[in-house]
Amino acid sequence: MAGKITGSRRRRPAKSRSKNRQHLQKPSGVIAPRVARVGGDRFGIVCVDPAKHRSEWMMADYFGKLLIEPQTLEHQAGHFRAAIAQVRQALQQHDIQDIIVVVERTGNYHLAPKRAFASAGFETRVVHPFATKQYRMPADPGNKTDETDLHAQHRAAVAGFGLYEQDLPSLYRELQLRSRHRRNLVRKASALACQVREHLHLSMPGYSALFDRLLEHRMAMLIGRCCDTPEKVVKLGREEICRRLRKESIRCQHRTIDKILSWASEAAEQPIQDGALHHAIWTDLEELYRHLQRQITAIERELAGELAQTPYVRLMSIPGINAVSAAELAGEMGPINGYANANAITGRSGLFPSRYQSDQTDNSGRIIYTANRRLRCVLMRIADNIASHCTYYRGLAEQDLARGVDIRASRVKTVKKFSRLAFACVAGDEPMRHPAFREPDSILEKLREFHRMHQTPMQQVLADLTKAVEQLPGHTRGHEAKAVATVLRHQATGQRGAVEIGKLLTAVLARLGINANEVNETSTLETGDRP
Repeated sequence: MAGKITGSRRRRPAKSRSKNRQHLQKPSGVIAPRVARVGGDRFGIVCVDPAKHRSEWMMADYFGKLLIEPQTLEHQAGHFRAAIAQVRQALQQHDIQDIIVVVERTGNYHLAPKRAFASAGFETRVVHPFATKQYRMPADPGNKTDETDLHAQHRAAVAGFGLYEQDLPSLYRELQLRSRHRRNLVRKASALACQVREHLHLSMPGYSALFDRLLEHRMAMLIGRCCDTPEKVVKLGREEICRRLRKESIRCQHRTIDKILSWASEAAEQPIQDGALHHAIWTDLEELYRHLQRQITAIERELAGELAQTPYVRLMSIPGINAVSAAELAGEMGPINGYANANAITGRSGLFPSRYQSDQTDNSGRIIYTANRRLRCVLMRIADNIASHCTYYRGLAEQDLARGVDIRASRVKTVKKFSRLAFACVAGDEPMRHPAFREPDSILEKLREFHRMHQTPMQQVLADLTKAVEQLPGHTRGHEAKAVATVLRHQATGQRGAVEIGKLLTAVLARLGINANEVNETSTLETGDRP
């Protein structure tokens, strides 16, 4: 994301765009009122510079007077207890009336000391390594040690860069971990799919190009596993291939088989080196790929169940947003009450232009570099989806394309518009009058179809749909009931699973507080069909 989203302007009066602020410090890092209340010499700051197995730490007052010299803290329960006892002793000895603990964020290594001090009752804050670096460079240029880092952390905390982070509720924390794990597995599966295609091409040149979705094509993969060279495909012939396909209950089309045999007769004339070895490699890789796909499917079922317990499930009414993308957004954003307005969403994700202003020079450039990258990626993926499937956002994207706007800049604009809509949809209960909701999708039908494709057990489907109903605003329940009743009417008695689905959806309608027969009659009159 390096697209330029606004132009440059010069000779503009040097006027700040930011709103009036009461403090120059960051809102979540303000400590000045507390220092003024007790006095700088009565306010303590504990600084912790963590590593994997141990940390360096010290304690000083607000003015920088050392109360506990820098020392090493092993990440073990006994050493944590000793350090906490030492801090408590210093509080009494120096009459410290207020204190904060500042831990530098270092991957996941900062979590152990942060949790240890927090569980002991101390207010624990986090300072970013960039802030530590900026406060170290002027005082100790070219000298980066644990001790100089501790001194820099203290300066950063005094300046308001020791930030208070609110812990995520367990539901959102699990959503975040599972969605990130799924995204990691998807990347690994994508890499394995590329390797499968590469080795398959080396053993059977040109075979993978015969199919659009090779790994999802059961017939193509079965023939590929049976034959490690084009010559063996020719030897099998049409009858043997059909027999093997019928044995595996795979539908076979003669035109597809003829296409494969035509390719094999031509490819058999080409010399192939180590074909059997490449065949063994790609079949092993395919087994790993299938295993990852099963894991991804299981995680997606769990994500849908957790999403149904949050108000973010309402976003599924927007065309282009399904359970997975909504769950990823919920996991990265956390509770919606943590955002004052929609601008806080794009502000946290860094989707706003950088700015350079000095005197009469005022230039706006590319989007800022420092941001919450995971949240930014989720928002940009959603922008791609709704720009392809939602009529309103697709129209805006086509207008930008016609004007020659860079596609990255167009997606940033889409995210900005979507963030306002998402904030109103998740945080409020009023009817949405946005153009994207002119033909909203049915949340319950989307969720039911998602579980059908993932072959989720009926009990879990009913539980998830019931939880989703509790998150729906009152004004959407009538629309959802009609959509569910329409599905009920189309369920034929002879279809497989129709009885289970009928019982399931009838229970959902009861949860909505609407009688299934009444909704059926209303839907029949509206569509002009006869029962």
